[in-house]
Amino acid sequence: MKRKRTTPPLTEADRRSQQMIVKGLREAYSKVPILSEEGEEIPYVKRKNWSMFFLVDPLDGTKEFIRRNGEFTVNIALIEAGYPVMGVIYAPVLDTFYFGKPGLGSFKLEEASRAAVADDQALIRQSTRLPVVGSDDIIHVVTSRSHMSKETEAFIGELRRDYEVDVISAGSSLKFCLVAEGVAGYYPRYAPTMEWDTAAGQAIVEAAGGTMLRYEDHERFYYNRENLKNGWFLVKRL
Repeated sequence: MKRKRTTPPLTEADRRSQQMIVKGLREAYSKVPILSEEGEEIPYVKRKNWSMFFLVDPLDGTKEFIRRNGEFTVNIALIEAGYPVMGVIYAPVLDTFYFGKPGLGSFKLEEASRAAVADDQALIRQSTRLPVVGSDDIIHVVTSRSHMSKETEAFIGELRRDYEVDVISAGSSLKFCLVAEGVAGYYPRYAPTMEWDTAAGQAIVEAAGGTMLRYEDHERFYYNRENLKNGWFLVKRL
C-alpha cells in the first residue's frame, strides 16, 4: 500500500482506531465508501463521482497524542454532494463527544463513555445543545497549539486594532468545537491541513450556526477535491 507523503508519523493508536472505525462503518453502511487518512490512497478518477462518502481521521492531533496532553480527537464526517452533512468528534482523554447535523443542531456530551444511548433521541436528551457560551466584549480567537503561522498572527493583529482580543490555543479539531460552543468567535487557519482534518468540525460548526469559508473567495468550504490538501480558511461563530 502506497503511503501519502502528507501523512504524519503513524502510531499504533492510528492503526487500531482506523481498523475499528472502518469495520463499524462497513458493517452499518456497506454501500457508502470511506476516505480516511490512514486508509488506502484512492485515485481521484475513482472517487470524483461519489455522491456520498465518509471522511475519517482516526487520530487527529498526532503531536498532541505523542505529547500526552489529551488534545487529540477521532473525527468522522458524512459528505454529500461535496459538503459535510453530519460530523462527530470524540476526544477520548476528555471523554467528550461532539456531534452536529444541519437542521438538527450541534451538541456536546460529557462523560460520553458512561452515557446510556439507545437511539439518537436518547443521545440528544443527554447532551447539551451548542452554542452554550454567550457573546461578550472580548474577541476570542482559537489557534493551533502546534501550527501558528505569520498570517494567523497578522489576523490577530488586525483585530487588536479595534478590539480586545483573547487568544486560546488548542490541539486537533477541538478548535472547531470551541467555536461551536461559543468559547471562541474565530478560528483562522492560514497553514496546511487535509480534508479529513476539517470536515467533521465544519459540520458541527455549521450546525451550531457558524461558518467555515475559503480564504481565497469567502465561499463555503467543500470536499473531495483532486488535491486533498486544504487551502486556508476562516471559521467564524456567527
